[in-house]
Amino acid sequence: MEEHAIFAWAMIFCIAIAPVYAEYYSKTVTPRSKVEKVTHLHFFLHDILGGENPGAVVVARANLTKKDDSVLPFGTLVAIDDPLRVGPEPTSKIIGNAQGLYLSSSQDASKFTIVLYADFAFTSGKFNGSSFSVFSRNPVTEADREVAIVGGRGKFRMARGFAKIKTSFFNATTGDAILDYKVTLYHY
Repeated sequence: MEEHAIFAWAMIFCIAIAPVYAEYYSKTVTPRSKVEKVTHLHFFLHDILGGENPGAVVVARANLTKKDDSVLPFGTLVAIDDPLRVGPEPTSKIIGNAQGLYLSSSQDASKFTIVLYADFAFTSGKFNGSSFSVFSRNPVTEADREVAIVGGRGKFRMARGFAKIKTSFFNATTGDAILDYKVTLYHY
């Protein structure tokens, strides 16, 4: 019985001191420089699903009951490691790559839409080692479209902004596309 009493007192003691250890440390610091920079970028993303060395591969397809003859039917998940180039030509200089995923999110094939999450990283030039992240709906069938930039690293740390996209080339049979990106980044 005495052992139970000692155990009970030990438990009460532990419970009594627990709130002391449940606090956390927090400190808010005002940044030294509040000068926000604006950077404009222009490049071409080459999204190639076919050939010997595709930059985009289908990793999952939905089990659809209706017939859908599109290259990327509703529910298709694609992993990308697409080159970013200075021009639309397949031989133009590579300045980086976009890595991530996109999901075919429209049931209406005539309004093909994807949800895109990708990290656009630069591997040469002034922004070598920096990247920005896109997480946005992309209505592919619209001539002019815009996606949201939600973050970045390196010189684009804490970036926000948008990218205007136009399709420079599209092959409806293979799904291959070359996309013209004009990006506006706000960052510190």
